[in-house]
Amino acid sequence: MGLSNKVKISYGIGAVGKDMVYALVSGFLMYYYNTVLGVSATFIGVLFMGARLFDAFIDPFMGIIVEKTNTRLGKFRPWILGGTLTNAVVLILMFSVPKALHGNPLLVYISIAYVIWGTTYTTMDIPYWSMIPAITESGKDREHMSVIARSFAGIGAAVPTALTMALVPVLGNGSERKGFQVFAVGVALIFVTATVVTVIHVKEKMKINQKSVSVKEMLSSLIKNDQALIVVVAIVMFNASLYLTQQLAVYFFKYDIGNAGLYGVFGMVGGAAQILSMMSLPLLRKKYECKKILVGAIVTALIGYGMLFLLGTFNITNLFLLCIAAVIIFLGFGLATVLTTIFLADTIDYGEWKNHSRNESVIFSLQIFVVKLASAISVLIAGIGLDVIKLNVHKKVQTAETLFGLRLIMLVIPVIGLVLSIMFFVKKYKLSETRLKEITEELHIRRNDDKNPTKENESMNMNEEMSYDI
Repeated sequence: MGLSNKVKISYGIGAVGKDMVYALVSGFLMYYYNTVLGVSATFIGVLFMGARLFDAFIDPFMGIIVEKTNTRLGKFRPWILGGTLTNAVVLILMFSVPKALHGNPLLVYISIAYVIWGTTYTTMDIPYWSMIPAITESGKDREHMSVIARSFAGIGAAVPTALTMALVPVLGNGSERKGFQVFAVGVALIFVTATVVTVIHVKEKMKINQKSVSVKEMLSSLIKNDQALIVVVAIVMFNASLYLTQQLAVYFFKYDIGNAGLYGVFGMVGGAAQILSMMSLPLLRKKYECKKILVGAIVTALIGYGMLFLLGTFNITNLFLLCIAAVIIFLGFGLATVLTTIFLADTIDYGEWKNHSRNESVIFSLQIFVVKLASAISVLIAGIGLDVIKLNVHKKVQTAETLFGLRLIMLVIPVIGLVLSIMFFVKKYKLSETRLKEITEELHIRRNDDKNPTKENESMNMNEEMSYDI
């Protein structure tokens, strides 16, 4: 008997809460620390980079700890609930910095709070996604749960993007400091409520043993699998470009466009376009190879970037034109995000063919690792960049030089990153769909030979004749 819709939806509800929190922190904490508290953007960039790299390296250890857990609630739910409760408290503390704190005490406070927030989020996030295999043995149900969770996560992430800058002034009666605090409390309450729904209605039905992957194993697998390394480098460049734009978008709309509230509409329209593009991928794959679709997706995003640059340069605040730019950019990003995941998954078969070792768990862990690495790079560039262009958060009107610099960092640098990433990928990635089919067929022969040792010599001769230069 398959899982009920109640269980699937309850699992997805948990993703709404946790991604609301993540979107609030990743999209607005730098702005809050820099603009509201007056902390140096460079300090924030270095802090965020260090904390996210630390998160990336502790992920494997969290996986080991979860694997060794055995309680009445199972191995996953205690960590999901405990991580949520502590993370919600820390979230509120991050956006409730005492006014009495200045100088070094302020820097110590925000540093400790941010590092603890990242650690407690990891404590909850890894068990959440790792729990799916323990809920059902059905591959179909697992796929449905993953799709539902990703869709609900997208909804959760869209809420802070669309509402934060519109609600903060209202909630704080004109005070951004108070408004962010109240908004964070509301998000934290939704987070806890959503997690409780998941913990109550989603239960583990079987014990599973999942192999935890160390950073050493990731690096070793990358060195041995050249195509995976190429995809990882491209993903880091692509994601760093995207995250850099996201980090500075609120500054762009507040100081360059002149209306921070429009960022919410921009993000909401862009999010809808991103979901639409993801849904269109199966249709596009019927006519085009993934590599060609990726090139088209990046070119599409570049057109949107160019349009946004011109709108800022000529001080055009027309909402319709801004939304058109959002649609163009996020149509490209939506396709590229899914495609890079597909390319990385394809390198699993290639790695088995080349190295006689199949490492799904390593490749899966790499996706998490490279996202955090790209995020670390982007926040460092954003932080240093804001200080270099001398953006004065205490002034509503910035100099022309500062605004031009903001456009360069938020729009031009990502464009350069996207162009370099697609040029590198197109030149170096050799796993065409035809080549993948050949590899799959050879792996099938090899696996049959393993089951039938009498054909081993025949298979070895075939492998010698089938030489491929990748």
